[in-house]
Amino acid sequence: MTELEKLYRTYFEDVYLYILSLSKNRHIAEDITSEAFIKAIESIDTFRGTCDIRVWLCQIAKHCYFSYLRKNKKFTFTDKELKNVTEFNIDHLIISKENSMKVHEILHKLKNPYKEVFSLRVFSELSFKQIGSLFGKTDNWACVTYHRARKKIQEEMEVYL
Repeated sequence: MTELEKLYRTYFEDVYLYILSLSKNRHIAEDITSEAFIKAIESIDTFRGTCDIRVWLCQIAKHCYFSYLRKNKKFTFTDKELKNVTEFNIDHLIISKENSMKVHEILHKLKNPYKEVFSLRVFSELSFKQIGSLFGKTDNWACVTYHRARKKIQEEMEVYL
């Protein structure tokens, strides 16, 4: 078995499940995952090794998925959203098992409401409107609280990494 086959067999399911969580469609997830591995193989020389290869593959897959959405006119990006796509992304840290434990440790130490809002958004996949409603607050409050929690976790992870 070649190294590329080993890479594909080792990480296909992780990348597929990640894209499935974004697309909510297994056919799209299969297509996007396959496309992502083709792109990864074509650009393997650009992998610097500064992050887990699983994270790198998921990043490629995410960009493939966003391209798919743009091509099918299901989503448009603003400049702010495009900037956020390229920034350090906590969602990818959660994919890695070793980093997942550290994220959970940091999350456990956060004070409420940051801890609860972050958990409801990431793990329960609630909208900001739903989260705000649970707390008797606005969706804007939930959004700001989530992003503050996320920033706190990112700062702690940057120290860890």
